[in-house]
Amino acid sequence: MLNTLLRPTSGTATVAGFDVLKSPAEVRRNIGYVAQDVGVDEHATGRENLTLYGHFYRLDNKTIKQRIKEIFELVDLIGYEDKMVSSYSGGMRKRLDIAMGLIHQPKIIFLDEPTVGLDPQTRARIWDYIRKLAKSMDVTIFLTTHYMEEADQLADRVAIIDLGKIVTSGTPDELKRSIGGDVVTVSPCVVKTEECQEFLQRTKSVLSNKPFVVGMQEADTTLAVYVQNGESAAPNIMRILDSEGIEVQTLSVSRPSLNDVFLKYTGRNIRPQEGAPTTYTEVARRRSRR
Repeated sequence: MLNTLLRPTSGTATVAGFDVLKSPAEVRRNIGYVAQDVGVDEHATGRENLTLYGHFYRLDNKTIKQRIKEIFELVDLIGYEDKMVSSYSGGMRKRLDIAMGLIHQPKIIFLDEPTVGLDPQTRARIWDYIRKLAKSMDVTIFLTTHYMEEADQLADRVAIIDLGKIVTSGTPDELKRSIGGDVVTVSPCVVKTEECQEFLQRTKSVLSNKPFVVGMQEADTTLAVYVQNGESAAPNIMRILDSEGIEVQTLSVSRPSLNDVFLKYTGRNIRPQEGAPTTYTEVARRRSRR
């Protein structure tokens, strides 16, 4: 809807100062969009890909030539301008894909799952390019991701969306501080069975009235116990559960992460495969079946 691909059913939104319903063409002129799936043409060179997009935005040849030089430097693809994209690595293709969203110097760029499917080393490099992009081009980046670490590393502000609604928002540090302390993760079982569920409920019941526990959240076969001091709370939890005859399979202590924040506000761990359809065609197909 913010990219003007889908019409909102209700409400209003402005992007770059333009109403998405009243001025969709102006919105599109001022934004760049990089989809989750890489949209480059493998049967063309990097230069040809960017030139085509430049013409889509009605840029003149002189401007396109200058922008291509600047953008290839930005995404570290100098020397590959005239090589076929089919010879690029996955990370190079993603960097070219991002470059294509920048050819017209947008005020806002939307990145949809920019590192999905990439190996950790390539993901870290893409993060570096995104940081450099925000700093050097003075552009606002609107990024969607299922990787909480990615949001923690890159975002100035995070909004967690569950079932289509924003359940909380703030800076990464603000959200992690909302947990209220350390996280002790307890698992009394390995496989989610009826017996496992009984163990979890007993564990919650036993720990619920302890003064060092500030909150709890159940997810699958684990129980996240929020405490002020994890180092002292962990052995206390072990002793208490042992005295109640509850055998613990695993126990770990960690500082709050955005994964813990997601768990606290949604009641479950994040699962990318459970996300809503992210492409227009998938949405259209689902609507056509109704």
